[in-house]
Amino acid sequence: MSQLDNKVFHALGSDTRIRMLELLEEEERHISKLARMLGISVPVAAKHAKILEEADLVERKIFGKTHVLKPNRENIYLAMNVFAPTKLIEVEKGTTLLDALRGVAAIKVQKKGDREVIVSTDGEEGLYVYEINGEFSEKSVQNCVLDEDTTIEWKKLEPVTKIKLDIHVKK
Repeated sequence: MSQLDNKVFHALGSDTRIRMLELLEEEERHISKLARMLGISVPVAAKHAKILEEADLVERKIFGKTHVLKPNRENIYLAMNVFAPTKLIEVEKGTTLLDALRGVAAIKVQKKGDREVIVSTDGEEGLYVYEINGEFSEKSVQNCVLDEDTTIEWKKLEPVTKIKLDIHVKK
């Protein structure tokens, strides 16, 4: 585990810092406002913010004496990658990604329109995408032919809320 991973998990080991991240997900906030919302002093909030910043989970913008924090969402999501297992498999040249996946996981495929899509991996239903050597592919798993050594990252699209809409309709 890298030094940054250790900092991330240390940063997430505090209820106060997790609550700070939750508040920052709603909108960018300055440290003194976070302190008031959390019922802690500004120096204590600043210490927590520094730990989140060192773990690269928040970014700080400085306007004069005002320090505004915003979440670094990409690094928050990347922190979860440490839990992904790596499976080493050997396949014949020309094997499709679908066949390779079937060799290491229980795959459920369904017909959607004119193509088949994977709707479940090891019993976990959801939408899945994959990267080949760090790049997203436009090909379906049936059309992705493996001709050389490669690294595939099989990713389940998690339902992460990007924005909440509280809509009130005028009467």
